Amino acid sequence: MPFCPEIWPEDPTPENERDCRECGLYLQGTRMIWGEGNPKAPVMVIFDNPGAREDREGNPIVCGTRQTFQQAIHETGLDNKLFYVTYILKRKPVRKYDKEQTRNTCMHRHLDEQLRKYRPTLILCLGNVAVQSFFGDPELDVKGLRGSWHKINGYETTVAYHPLAVRRRPNLYKLFLEDLALVKNKIGQS
Repeated sequence: MPFCPEIWPEDPTPENERDCRECGLYLQGTRMIWGEGNPKAPVMVIFDNPGAREDREGNPIVCGTRQTFQQAIHETGLDNKLFYVTYILKRKPVRKYDKEQTRNTCMHRHLDEQLRKYRPTLILCLGNVAVQSFFGDPELDVKGLRGSWHKINGYETTVAYHPLAVRRRPNLYKLFLEDLALVKNKIGQS
């Protein structure tokens, strides 16, 4: 049966965070996206920021990033319900912004709150921005860290290429599947 991506249920932004103005991205006019998927999942996936969620008419879509990620989950034999997806930035930037300050603000204001609330078993950082932000080191990259587990902020953490990079460079897809197999082995799903 051919793979068919699905629109994961969105985790509603907490009422007290909806109008957050601390990082400045609210000025760019995008709405806050707290996360999607299963908030009780053992694996929290961290991306840099939300991507396209609706088409120009406002209809929900599965963007290329989520489609590639879900396809790899499917091909690895994992269940979508094992994943909760969230972001360093909770709003999609559409213009220039102070990247370091904004990421730092959002990490400590929002992502730390999600980690305390949801208490995932494992963290999967996708892409260099998520890796550098979560690991707290702007010199790190996926290439040097992938394929193994790291203890970061008390969490078993691994990394993989961003699905958008995988779409642009198909030779990375095999490595992406290997990294998801690493997650599968760690959570013991057969």
